[in-house]
Amino acid sequence: MMVDRALFLLPAFLVLAAPARADVVDGNWCSGDGRSININGTLVIIPSGVHVRGEYSRHVFRYVGPADGPESGHDIRMFLNGDNILRIRRFIDGVEQPEEEWRRCKPIV
Repeated sequence: MMVDRALFLLPAFLVLAAPARADVVDGNWCSGDGRSININGTLVIIPSGVHVRGEYSRHVFRYVGPADGPESGHDIRMFLNGDNILRIRRFIDGVEQPEEEWRRCKPIV
């Protein structure tokens, strides 16, 4: 009887113990060419390692590249597309660049 109960509860515990993958833009994102960013609320760590404040909502993040970096003045807009894809649109001097597709970084095991 006790074994039956344990076997019944085991799947529930496994599901609850799995890391939550919320439908939010927050997290670590990787590009196909090895760059990465980390979004945490209104703060993003851009590929150069600089911390930048931006505009945050659940599925969208926007920031302007800092004046002293490679993205100086770029208007960067990120849109969550499903749980694991981030679409990035860059506007340089008002001109939209080709859209980039980034994915959630896989954890190092």
